[in-house]
Amino acid sequence: MTIMRQLAAPSSSSPTPSPSPPSERPALGVLVRASGGPRYAVALAVDSLGSGLLRPFLLLYGIQVCHLGVVRSGTAMSVGMLAGLSVLPFAGRWIDRGARTAAVAAAMLVRVLGVLVLLAAPLLGGSPLWGFIVAALFLGIGNQCWPPAHAAVVTTLAEPRYRDAALAAGRSLRNAGMGAGALIATVSTAGGTGALRTLAGVTALGYLVAAALVLPMRVRAQQPIRRGVSRVRGGGGLKVLDVANLPYAFCFNVLEVALPAFLVVRLHVAPAWSAGIFVGNTVLVVATQIAVVMWMSRFARRSSLAMSGLVLAVSYLGFWAAGSLGGWGAAAGVAAVSVLYTAGEIMYTGSATALIVASTAPDRIGAALSRFQLSSGIGLAASPALLTALLAQGSGALWVSLALATLLAAAAVLRWAPSERRPGGERPSPPAEDRSPAEDR
Repeated sequence: MTIMRQLAAPSSSSPTPSPSPPSERPALGVLVRASGGPRYAVALAVDSLGSGLLRPFLLLYGIQVCHLGVVRSGTAMSVGMLAGLSVLPFAGRWIDRGARTAAVAAAMLVRVLGVLVLLAAPLLGGSPLWGFIVAALFLGIGNQCWPPAHAAVVTTLAEPRYRDAALAAGRSLRNAGMGAGALIATVSTAGGTGALRTLAGVTALGYLVAAALVLPMRVRAQQPIRRGVSRVRGGGGLKVLDVANLPYAFCFNVLEVALPAFLVVRLHVAPAWSAGIFVGNTVLVVATQIAVVMWMSRFARRSSLAMSGLVLAVSYLGFWAAGSLGGWGAAAGVAAVSVLYTAGEIMYTGSATALIVASTAPDRIGAALSRFQLSSGIGLAASPALLTALLAQGSGALWVSLALATLLAAAAVLRWAPSERRPGGERPSPPAEDRSPAEDR
């Protein structure tokens, strides 16, 4: 109730800006141009399709093609991808020095290198373990550096009033492409190790084509960072946001780790239920994300992000309550609650990046986005171990802990996260192409 009252009232620490007038949903052509144009949209589609072909089956590749076993394959993936997080600060500085499409293309090309190492690993003498670790490292670097680089491109190219919708459109396109790729790969994996090698090769080709489409665009920021100058607005609030993001980021592995384990281990239902929930989540995200983000644009982004935490927390408690029904009723209840969980996920992804963009100076956007992605990456890396450990203690330990942690994060966001600035503040507005959405309103 305290959070609900806070959501309804301004924070005492800083004045909350008045809500923006409702934004109309832009036409498809306007949205494509705001997102980088047709060439960039095709590159995103090809890149996401390639990711969908391999990413869900990378563990299976380590087991069946490299013959590493389940434990060594999983450990190698974690080590490689955690090491890949160390590149994010350097990527942020590169973005702040003006790189935009070059950073996106680099994130695609480094994954080409990762897939090539993956293909070569079983052919090298000795154990393919180190080859698999290096491949996971390069793939992790590309996967972690892509989100801030892409957000920086959209921030630079899109008109402020279209930025939230353009970011949401990119996420929808990526979800659709990865879903289509995963569906194709699911059918293809029946062909065994040869099919997995083929999928890896096609993935590398997709990344290469996507990079070739992006590189000629040569989009750069007009106001690169100046050494010794710090123009981050609300720096302390951004640090709070990075920390509060950790429990939020657990929501991504709730769908892929916690729910399947909960359904199979605790509720003893068929794995098809978790597969159906995953497909339903993907369809809902693709179909409704832009509309939900445009609806949320009438509210302050900080309030929207806090509300997403509240919705996610309620969904976690809903999963716990549904599990008490037992049998088919429990599985059906979990499936129904997953719709609420999907709504919270959409609200979270639609407001978090937008809040960072709206509260950070254009010449520091790379550092802010990279720190946030580092926070998300740490949460994603830590959550499988923590989620499964909590589930081993009982259903209540898992879902109640998740709900409490997310509620605390939502309260921290509402109290200390940065607010968007409105015209008339002490800081002069930058040029139109670099203004934040809040400054344009």
